[in-house]
Amino acid sequence: MTGGEQRRKELGDFLRARRGQLDRDEFGLPPVARSRRTGLRREEVSYLSGVSVTWYTWLEQGRDTNPSRQVLDALAGALRLTPAEHSYVLSLAGFAAPAPTEAPMVIGAPPEVQRLLDALVGYPAFAITTDWSIVGWNPAYAALYPHVSSVPDEDRNLLWLVFTDPYVREMLPNWDRDSRRFLTEFRAEAGPRLGSPEFATLIARLQEASEPFRIGWASRDVQGFSSRERLFHHPKVGDLLLEEHRLAPVDHPELHLVVYTPTAEADTRERLSRLVG
Repeated sequence: MTGGEQRRKELGDFLRARRGQLDRDEFGLPPVARSRRTGLRREEVSYLSGVSVTWYTWLEQGRDTNPSRQVLDALAGALRLTPAEHSYVLSLAGFAAPAPTEAPMVIGAPPEVQRLLDALVGYPAFAITTDWSIVGWNPAYAALYPHVSSVPDEDRNLLWLVFTDPYVREMLPNWDRDSRRFLTEFRAEAGPRLGSPEFATLIARLQEASEPFRIGWASRDVQGFSSRERLFHHPKVGDLLLEEHRLAPVDHPELHLVVYTPTAEADTRERLSRLVG
C-alpha cells in the first residue's frame, strides 16, 4: 500500500469512527435500531455538511478521490470535530492546519509555564503572547533586564521595549540590526492577526513613538525566526554573547518561550553566572 493509499484509508476510517461516536440526541435525531442513540447515518452527515452521499461514501471507503478543503471543512463542522481532529483530517488530505482563531488575551503565564521558566536556573527566559506581550519571566531574565517588573503592563511588550526603552537600546550594541530583525519577525507572525484591536493599537502606538519603527514597518520586510547569537552589553558585567532560542508549548500555542543560553565563550559563562548569582 502506497503512502497516499494509506492516508486515504486512514481518512476514511477516521471519518467513519467519528461518525459512529456522535450522540444522536445532540443533533435532535431519533434513535436508530430501536434504542441505539449513538452514531449518525451517512445520509445524515451528507445533509448536515452539504456533501453528497456518494462523495462522502467514497471518502469513507478510502477511494482515490481528491476532496477539496471546503469539503473537509464542511465535514469537520458537521461531525463537530475538535481543532486537533480538524487539523488531523486536513493533514491526511495534504492541507495545512486551519487558520488560527482569535485567542483570548493572556494576562499571565499559566502556572506550569512559569514553573518551567523558573526551572531554567541561570538562563534568562521569558514568555510572550501572540502580540509579543511579556507575561512571564524568571529571575535570570530579571537580572538581565531589571525593568521588566516595573514597566506598566501596557508597555511590557517586547517590540515596544526594543523600540522605546533607552535601557534596552544601550544594552544592544547592534541595536539597528537587532531592532529591524525583531520587526521583520514580528510581522511574519502577525499577519493573520493584524486586524485585531490589540495589534492595531500596538502598531499605532509604535508608529507614533518611534521613527525607526515607522520606517521599518513601511518597508514590509518579513523574516522568519531562527536561533542565533545575540550580543548584549550589560552595565554590571559587560558583554554577554548569548544564543537566543524559542520554544512553543504544544498545550499553549498562544505562547512562545524565549530562552538565552551562553555561548562556549568562557567569559560569557562566567559573566552570566555573576549576573544571575
